Amino acid sequence: MTGWAADRRLRRGAAILGGLAIGLVILIGAFPWGTLKGVVENRLGARYGAGVTIGSIHRTRFFSFTPTVEIRDVRIPQPAWAGSGAFAQVSVARVRFSAFGALTGRVSPSAIEIDGLRLALVRDKQGRKNWSDGDDRGGSLALDRLRLADSRLRYDDAVQDRHLDAAIAADAQSLRLTGKGSIRGAPITVTARGPAVSSAGRWPFAAAIDGTALTMTAKGTMARALDTGHMAFTMTARADDLKRVDAVIEAGLFGTQPINLAAHVERAGARWIVTALKGTIGGSDLTGHVTVDKRRGRTMLDGEVAFGTLDFEDLASDAGNAAALALEQSEGLRLVPDTRINLAHVGPTDGRIAFAARRMVSRRRPSSLAWTREQLTLDHGVLTADPFTLGLKRGTIEGRIAVDQADGGAVPTVTVALDLKGSTLAAIAGGGGAVDGRLNGKVRLVGKGGTFREAVGRADGNIGLIATQGVLPARIASLLGFDVGRGLTTDADERAALRCAVIRLDMKQGMGTLAPMVIDTARAQSRGSGTVAFPSEALAIRITGAPKEKSVLRLPGAIIASGTIRDPQIETQKGTKSLGNVLKAIGRSITGDQPPRATDADCDALAAQALNF
Repeated sequence: MTGWAADRRLRRGAAILGGLAIGLVILIGAFPWGTLKGVVENRLGARYGAGVTIGSIHRTRFFSFTPTVEIRDVRIPQPAWAGSGAFAQVSVARVRFSAFGALTGRVSPSAIEIDGLRLALVRDKQGRKNWSDGDDRGGSLALDRLRLADSRLRYDDAVQDRHLDAAIAADAQSLRLTGKGSIRGAPITVTARGPAVSSAGRWPFAAAIDGTALTMTAKGTMARALDTGHMAFTMTARADDLKRVDAVIEAGLFGTQPINLAAHVERAGARWIVTALKGTIGGSDLTGHVTVDKRRGRTMLDGEVAFGTLDFEDLASDAGNAAALALEQSEGLRLVPDTRINLAHVGPTDGRIAFAARRMVSRRRPSSLAWTREQLTLDHGVLTADPFTLGLKRGTIEGRIAVDQADGGAVPTVTVALDLKGSTLAAIAGGGGAVDGRLNGKVRLVGKGGTFREAVGRADGNIGLIATQGVLPARIASLLGFDVGRGLTTDADERAALRCAVIRLDMKQGMGTLAPMVIDTARAQSRGSGTVAFPSEALAIRITGAPKEKSVLRLPGAIIASGTIRDPQIETQKGTKSLGNVLKAIGRSITGDQPPRATDADCDALAAQALNF
């Protein structure tokens, strides 16, 4: 009896549970979704801001575990910072989804139909987006069906000056977007197309931007329909300036001459892989690859760029080249380039890029630069070129350059440690000069500045140059020793040995003091004292000298070098060519009472002194 009662209670409990389960299933299948209208408005309001309104929500069939809900008259206003009007408006939307998933908080639509969509996407100058919470990894909807009718998209981006007004349509045949707009003031037409949206297999797509200043195409596949986070495509780009392409891809690129590029691109979440990059920038041709990986709030770069032929003027826009030319015309030629190196706008980016150019040319003027190769590393605000190698027509400049802005300051600290090896005076001068000799050097500088020129103009450190085993016109060799007699009578084609020329500059806040300056030839020796001021590169040097042999006419005095490194002005010190000084020189020549003659300098010791830092 007791067992029968227990069994009866068990059966009754099972029946109750079964009834509750059946009731719950029926409730789920017939759930009145319209009662959640207020909840949906509140959720959308919390996501996009207050003021979200929905006209009505109701299910189209009484019972289904994959119900279709019809939503009418939806309006989501713009956030206050984006201006007035609506961010999104929908006349009618029909959404099919799993009822079980929705009740557990996972709404995954399998079909969407929208009539009368108006979407206004906005990014302001501060980078705020009305459609995103900052997660740009891409994504997709696992849709079996998408239909869009009478729908338009408006996009306005104040950061890159991009604007678009486009129609969007989707049906059983295809998904299409067509519109017009502008990128940095240049008019464009935008088109995009793919097959009908479904959840089966990879989804092919094609997109194009067409305009007189910019043309870009992308053709490939996504892992599934609208999955922008997982795709592979071939991209081409032609533009009047690489900076205009950057307005689309936002990779921090710079202004250049017109470009024509192609590459294969893959995206896997936060990771972008660009391979088979090739094309031209102006008259310079390049190949390369790069991987961009965004993780832990930072952008990581790893890649290689190699130019076959490189003209540095191709890596500046017309406006940039015009500004450089205007600066050159106003200030004159300078040895130290005015290359901008400020990292303030680079953002949280780290990585490694190998850069090379097999042949370097210059269409503005002859150059001694022949090729270059360097490893660029960026790590938390410190950009390092190490190793840095710049090939000359003869010889190399090798070493390390670091640009340190890790402290977030307005300008970086620049450290230069370079060695000039195996070059010649003729190679540095562009060839064909009357003066030649083996040339080596060393630079160790540290200074703060937004450009290399500015940093050197504030730098401390040392610069040393030594020329040996050279030749120069014999007349010049004599005149460097103030031997006017031989300077006037020596044959113009005669050459003299340049035993050594040694210069060392001790730099303090951009002011270089000569310590020493010695020019030792087979005929004479000269010594200089004074300064070279950076960034103006102004010379203030006094040169005295003495012949190594008895002179027929030795003129006492000095030479003053002024002007700049690239445009020196040479003149004799006041009084050197005066009648009294000339008569005095003639008198000493007659009497033999001349100042001491020079002897051969210890070139090895001078070279060690010049480069011992």
